[in-house]
Amino acid sequence: MKKKEDLRVIKTKKSLYDGLLSIMENKAFEDIKVSEICNVSLVNRSTFYDHFNDKYELLSSLLNDLENDLADKLEENHNFTSAKDYYMKIVELLFNHISKNLDIYSSIIKNNNNSISSDIFRTTILKDVENKLKENNSYDEDIPIEIISNFYVSASINVCILYVIEPNKYTKDDILNYLDKLLPNNIYK
Repeated sequence: MKKKEDLRVIKTKKSLYDGLLSIMENKAFEDIKVSEICNVSLVNRSTFYDHFNDKYELLSSLLNDLENDLADKLEENHNFTSAKDYYMKIVELLFNHISKNLDIYSSIIKNNNNSISSDIFRTTILKDVENKLKENNSYDEDIPIEIISNFYVSASINVCILYVIEPNKYTKDDILNYLDKLLPNNIYK
């Protein structure tokens, strides 16, 4: 059971997250100072340091929250008929997660490197895929599970990130249709 966090702590973290993201829309993370985050967030520096050691820990906490949210959604994905169906459901869950947090991902990607976002998606989804494959023993044993999973997860995520980078160029439905055509029916066996 997760330990309940004090409401004041939750509000302070949210304020700091929002402040950091607001600054990241116009400035690279490496150029941001803790004092800027505190000023934008309307949080005292001492309060900031009560919760985080530095801006890296703040960003790490924000990314961990995003990763945990995505992992929770992936855990709910149990109804699929084939590996292709499973991947398509993962992509839909990823799109729902991205849509829910689009402002956050846009801020991270805009003046920063999209590798942060793709790392969250990749590690979280890869863990889920490998666990489900091992549970179901549904993969070609001639090819290691890590190779198969990395290949399809990385390709799918890179295509999905196009939606975040260029939302006016590709819709979620476009991406889902393209992936449906690209993913073979017999991914693992």
